[in-house]
Amino acid sequence: MTPHPQNSRPTNEFAREIAYAPDLDGAADPGEVVWTWVAYEDHPDQGKDRPVLVVGRDDRTLLGLMLSSREYHRDDPDWYPIGSGSWDSQGRQSFVRLDRVLVVEEHGIRREGAILDRGRFDEVADLLRRHHGWH
Repeated sequence: MTPHPQNSRPTNEFAREIAYAPDLDGAADPGEVVWTWVAYEDHPDQGKDRPVLVVGRDDRTLLGLMLSSREYHRDDPDWYPIGSGSWDSQGRQSFVRLDRVLVVEEHGIRREGAILDRGRFDEVADLLRRHHGWH
């Protein structure tokens, strides 16, 4: 897959109002998990396709939090467990990274993966509000 331009920034630099608004209409909205190419922090010219929780959008630019199923994130305070979902074909528990926001052009989304239920989205939103200045 060809990499799409994106960058990753500290979450507090994007503090904004967060609202749950999923709608599987072809345009990614807050509350949806989508798949996109994500660059590695230590090698930005390399990366991999992975699920991302959309938490905001500005026109055709999405703000997302990357998901991982790596168990070693369990004890990392920058990662929060959100359980499993249809975005992971193996049904593994996922963790969402809270301290970095991915900025992705909407054309860089490969596919919509799922809708994160309202309760779990609200837990993530509450953590963004309490620790990263979102409202």
